[in-house]
Amino acid sequence: MSADLRIIINKTLSFIGLAAFLSLMMGLIFIDVVWMNNAVHEASFTECAQEIMLGLMALLFFWRAWRSPAERSMMVLAGGFFCCMLIREMDFLFDEWRHGSWFWFALAVALSCLAIALRKPATLISGLAAFMRHPAWNMMTAGMITILVFSRLFGMHELWQHLMLDGYNRTVKNMAEEGSELLGYSLCLFATFSYLWQRAGHAVEQEDRSASTIRLARTSSAR
Repeated sequence: MSADLRIIINKTLSFIGLAAFLSLMMGLIFIDVVWMNNAVHEASFTECAQEIMLGLMALLFFWRAWRSPAERSMMVLAGGFFCCMLIREMDFLFDEWRHGSWFWFALAVALSCLAIALRKPATLISGLAAFMRHPAWNMMTAGMITILVFSRLFGMHELWQHLMLDGYNRTVKNMAEEGSELLGYSLCLFATFSYLWQRAGHAVEQEDRSASTIRLARTSSAR
């Protein structure tokens, strides 16, 4: 009964936490549109929040790759994926140097991470399978589909132009598209936290069991 109650409490708290976080993200869109005079662009609070979440996810996966050599292949691949997405989101900075140069930076990161991940293909496959078995994968999938598919289709220029006719306002389209992306990134961030928290806890349990085994072995040998 206590285990069931703990599950109910944890899931309820997760729901409340995600709801509060999404409300905060919606507040950023409100600030951009209402307080910042329809400023949904590269330097908006909405865009900055997306970039911060992407950077945080990349750093978390890279940190886990450094901390856990057994999971390094999969973690480096995931970190590289989000790092490439961050570079793409910040293409306006790379365009200051040369238009379209973001692609070459993203390609360099992708090839480097692939080279590291493919050094141990067996651990890469097992790591990906472990991630896909975890409940966090479902939320990660929902987030990625929202970012890569839904937001692109929902933000189509033709759709909003047809809807608003002569009163077409690009800010409305941008708000819808960027808001959808913000939702997707939020889901991916929560999925990342959920998975890496569980993996870290699992690693601690393994270390405790190993330490207990060593202590028992030393006690037995002393006798």
